[in-house]
Amino acid sequence: MIDYKNGIYAVDSDYVRPILDAIHLIEDSGEVAIVDCAHNDSWPQVEAALAKIGRKPEDVRWLILTHVHLDHAGGAGMYMSKLPNAKLVVHERGARHMIDPSKLYAGVEAVYGKETAKRLYGDLLPIAESRVVIGNHGDKLTLGERTLEILDTPGHARHHISIVDHTAKGVFSGDTFGLSYRELDVDGKAFIFPTTTPVNFEPDAMHASIELMRSFKPSGIYLTHYSQVTEVDKLAEDLHRHIDAFVELTNKAPGQGEARKLAIQSAMADYLFQEVRAHGCTLPEDELKTLLQTDLDLNAQGLAYWREQEEKKAAA
Repeated sequence: MIDYKNGIYAVDSDYVRPILDAIHLIEDSGEVAIVDCAHNDSWPQVEAALAKIGRKPEDVRWLILTHVHLDHAGGAGMYMSKLPNAKLVVHERGARHMIDPSKLYAGVEAVYGKETAKRLYGDLLPIAESRVVIGNHGDKLTLGERTLEILDTPGHARHHISIVDHTAKGVFSGDTFGLSYRELDVDGKAFIFPTTTPVNFEPDAMHASIELMRSFKPSGIYLTHYSQVTEVDKLAEDLHRHIDAFVELTNKAPGQGEARKLAIQSAMADYLFQEVRAHGCTLPEDELKTLLQTDLDLNAQGLAYWREQEEKKAAA
């Protein structure tokens, strides 16, 4: 667990690998909010973290989901069964999938296969509608003496919210403010890049959401992948540049279908590896490829889908 000395803590969910997927705790005056919850298997780490800060599951007032992709929300039903006094906060578009997760899980099985889905996520438990709170843009949640403000931040997903902690001057960005793996840090400086997974990547919305988060002048942004980054203005500019580059290489990619996706993936790999090296990262090539392979594949899928939708709009 990382203690940021401002009431914010990062807990490693151990989803897939270490330091990939962070769950954040916010504690104030005896009350706790949990931001994102990875998968069912992460609960013991969170329970231990609560004990370490002198809190119990009964002290958790809010479980806030930035969005319902299962590396962020897969444990929600199980967590809520352990948190008797908590309400679940989620975007309006994601709420029905938490109340009845069957369609969400069927989609995951279709992508990963039943065996892998079961191994990664276990069973998704439904959450009583009476315990679900819709997080609308501008809504404010009270946590002890601090206020948490909900922002509607599409671009990665249309059902995505981010959370401003006005006391800590922090923003919990889920995936809209990109990915920043600690393995890519150089002399304490972060490398960041967008996540464009299918099926809701929207570059204009992502640009706007980044600027919205930036407008609060946060001292730190807390990403799910992976936790706190500072130098927010620089990283925001990096993200804008990378989004534009991703769109450009996607529009230049030849072919259709799988051939196009592979062309996008290859061009993105070349681009990101060059950017990582320019950042000063000296990870061996094989380690870098292993670290980024899943993101290269998912990002390429999302970009290919986005281009297909843009072409359909143009032809209509």
